Amino acid sequence: MTHGTLLTVAPTGAESAKADVPALPVTVEEVVATARDCERVGAAVIHLHVRDADTRPTLDLGRVREVVAAVRENTDLIVQLSTGGAVTDPFDARLAVLDAEPDAASLTLGTVNFGRDVFSNPWDLIVELHTQMQQRGIVPEYEVFDLGQLATLARLLDRHGLPHGGHVHVDLVMGVPGGMPGTAQALTACLPLLPPGATFAATGVGRTSLPVMLAALSAGGHLRVGMEDTLTYAPGEPVRDNAQLVARAAGLARIAQRPPMSTDEARDLLGIKPMETAR
Repeated sequence: MTHGTLLTVAPTGAESAKADVPALPVTVEEVVATARDCERVGAAVIHLHVRDADTRPTLDLGRVREVVAAVRENTDLIVQLSTGGAVTDPFDARLAVLDAEPDAASLTLGTVNFGRDVFSNPWDLIVELHTQMQQRGIVPEYEVFDLGQLATLARLLDRHGLPHGGHVHVDLVMGVPGGMPGTAQALTACLPLLPPGATFAATGVGRTSLPVMLAALSAGGHLRVGMEDTLTYAPGEPVRDNAQLVARAAGLARIAQRPPMSTDEARDLLGIKPMETAR
């Protein structure tokens, strides 16, 4: 069990519309303000999906680079880009976000039903993302939506070697309709299948956010929270902003006597070198 808790904030995602969720940060300025607020209350990593000028999800490389540069200029957060994009994004565009040179990027380990949609992640794409990140010095966060995807991770590491930085970090994404449920039992079932020496975080989608956080902390895991995954703070109470979710996670981590990691501690854990451009 680690002595601190790595807190990742996923502030935007690709699913919710700004018109439906006015508090969702979508402009560069809103993302930067969110990043600052979340860093102040305990986040060490920001997991970024990018929106265009019309607030729609985009993988436009110029826009992605602009957001990465702005967050780096204004915070010390580890910048992790999503290579998942939206479920409709083509594979080549998802691979191209690595050209924005983030510190880290997500890498989903299998295809999963995503509500009424299909989030496609075939084996060849998984291998290409893994090897491209190795070559570019980008640290992957392996996103797991179901138990079998941990078997895919074992096969990937066996055939293509450890990720850049040498440390395997997994995010268990729980509660997505079509993936594993957001329960303590499901989380516990995953743990024996983690690679030796790996660390894990857990993300509880929607109403599973709190039970997943508590289960992850009790098992020595880390936490991802944010408005990408959770829009309700309590029954009948919308989330005010991302910092509200990070602050709650930080409070639970302190109760567990595993306080939030600093960005330097998080970089050390994940094998990410300090960025020269960091503030």
